[in-house]
Parts: sequence; structure tokens; C-alpha cells
Amino acid sequence: MKTKVNYLKEINLDNPILIEGLPGVGHIGKLAAEHLIDELDAEKTAEIFSPHLPPQVIVNDDGVARLVRIEIYTAKIQDHENDLILVVGDHQSVENAGHFEIAEKILEIAEQNNTQKIYTIGGLATGEMSDTPKIYGAVNEHYPKKELTEKDVVFEQGKPKGGIIGASGLLLGIKTKKQIPAACLMGETSGYIVDPASAQKILRTISKLLNIEIDTKELEERANEMEEVVSKIKQKHQEQQQPQPTGDDLRYIG
Repeated sequence: MKTKVNYLKEINLDNPILIEGLPGVGHIGKLAAEHLIDELDAEKTAEIFSPHLPPQVIVNDDGVARLVRIEIYTAKIQDHENDLILVVGDHQSVENAGHFEIAEKILEIAEQNNTQKIYTIGGLATGEMSDTPKIYGAVNEHYPKKELTEKDVVFEQGKPKGGIIGASGLLLGIKTKKQIPAACLMGETSGYIVDPASAQKILRTISKLLNIEIDTKELEERANEMEEVVSKIKQKHQEQQQPQPTGDDLRYIG
């Protein structure tokens, strides 16, 4: 078995922009891209199967198993000059060579459909919880950085430390014939939990970049639920850090 693209329908788009949101740190890319698919009523048009994905099947609610895969969705945006290609999936590659092979297949789809820009979405782990996560950026040589800084995307020396691993980085680094401008948006996150708050903030940035309305209420509700969970974890941690009463102290407890 080789990495292959299985087309389900013909892709017919006007000057599309490709957005990649495969699983990664905080599941930020996956949350954001899947939210866009739902909000824009995107249609699945292709699937990518690869031996470099985990040797695993997903069991659907009806008990039927399927191979793990990467999915390509497309959305026609009414009265807008750019349609969308959305890349989501169950996993990323488990091997170095597979990351390159899968990224090249995604770029082939982009080139074949005259893609104008590529946005990849990921997380930047800080090890700390943040109430106001920043959005960090990286671009390839064809994307004007100013376009992102005007939307409050942060470029900071030394971040991300160690570079960007996986599709979110390779789609910027691999050379394409058409020299497609590409940028990576990384939501600041602890790295310990699924982070809908950071995904929501990235979607607001994408909304500005694409000049389209994106309702993020559902993600906001999930973020609030997660905030309650995190608050309980913090409280429990603080209680564990407090000194326990000694035997003498117990005499004063009535």
C-alpha cells in the first residue's frame, strides 16, 4: 500500500485557500478546521490513505470499522473571491518519511486546484495555562508577514523553539512549483489539554484574514466547560500544596 488520494467528487473551486488542521498540540488545528467544516457546510471530496498513518481502524457508532485517514473538504463561499479547501484527519504520520509524503500529497491537491494561499493551524505549548492566549505566526518566503502582524499575530524570536513538526510546518517548507504563499498560525496553549479557547481565537484571526463571518459560539461553550475543569484542577493542586496540620494542631479542632 502506498499513500494515495481517493477522490470522491470532482473539485471545482474559485481561487481556493487551503486550511490544514490535522491533530497536534492541544488539538487546536483539528478543533478549528472541523468547526469550519460544520459552519460552512463543507463537502467531503477526497480522502488520503497512507501506510504511514497508525495501524488502526476507527469503529463507527454502527459498529463498522474503517481505516484511519486524512480527509479533504471543500466549501463554496457565496459572494466571495476565494473558496476553501479544508484538510482534517484522524492522525498524522507515525514516521518521518510519512510526514513528507502526506504533505506532498496535500500540496499536489493545492497546486492542481490553483490554490492562492495556505494556512496551517497548530498549537504552541508553553506548559502554562493562559486566560488570553496569543497567536504566533510563521510564514514561507512568499507570504507577506505584515498581513499577519496587522491582525495581531505575534512573531517572536525563538518561538516556536525547535521549529514546527508535522504537516503544519512542512506545508510551509516544501517547495512547490506554483510558489504558494503559506503561513502557520499557532495558538498558545498549555500542551496538557484539548484547548477550544485557543482554537476559537485562531478562528477569529482566520475570519479577519479571509473576510468571512465565522460563528464560534459552540467553541466558546466548550472553552467555558474546559475552563471549569481547569479551575477545579488548579484548586485541587493548591489544596495539595497547603501544609497539613500536625498532631498538636489537631487538639484545637472541635
